Amino acid sequence: MTSRSSSTQATIVIRKIESLAEMHEVERLQREIWGVDELDVLPALALKPQTEVGAILMGAFAEGRMVGFVFGFPGILDGEVIIHSDMLGISEEYRSHNLGYLLKLAQRDAAMALGVKKITWTFDPLQSRNAHLNFRKLGVTSDRYYVDYYGVTSSFLHRHGTDRLWVTWSLNSDRVVSRVEGGNTPRVETSALPHLVRVGEDLEPRAGDAISGPQVIIEIPTELKAHHERWREATREAFTSAIEAGFVVEEFYVSAGVGRYFLTQWRKGAK
Repeated sequence: MTSRSSSTQATIVIRKIESLAEMHEVERLQREIWGVDELDVLPALALKPQTEVGAILMGAFAEGRMVGFVFGFPGILDGEVIIHSDMLGISEEYRSHNLGYLLKLAQRDAAMALGVKKITWTFDPLQSRNAHLNFRKLGVTSDRYYVDYYGVTSSFLHRHGTDRLWVTWSLNSDRVVSRVEGGNTPRVETSALPHLVRVGEDLEPRAGDAISGPQVIIEIPTELKAHHERWREATREAFTSAIEAGFVVEEFYVSAGVGRYFLTQWRKGAK
């Protein structure tokens, strides 16, 4: 798979990473992208045997230099063999050029070639760009919220905590096929729905409505530059309460600097 970045005019090639030398480049990118200490780097000597038994490791290369990668390993969830996508990282200079999306599509193709039907991963629900990629472009859903999933790490990206939404990518579903093949993604009118959290004029979280009806909204700022702790606390309460009540996160919409998670109740009477 290849693409061309308009700003760098560099041809991007996306392919499997198989050599130990390139796996050491994955180590370098982990340090560069997440700023982690050596102890928090997944080493090449662990990547190598995992790729021998079904792990998927894909790289994005610009003029022969690795500028991004995606890594997922096989597992069993609810009796089904899946791929859990543990890392997706892109060098800063190559972000905002669709490489995350292209790497995920390459990962999907590789998983389907293995007969795998689902890929799972986690992401920070306060990161609106990741939410847009995951829900709008890839078509994932989420029915799990984990508090402080990774605990304390050396990464500067984790300084505001590691709460995570766990998402499921059902690779052959009509929903996913429509999105990755460029079909229209339906947009739901959300203004009249209950909002569990709202973005205030000062970008502070505002308590919203109680859970009622089969659909609810959780808002976040698209650019979160302050009030991280208050936003974490407010959205944690909203997501955990809704998911415990049987709601599933289905969509993410952006308008006028506000991101809106759209949740639908799939399991009535959940506790």
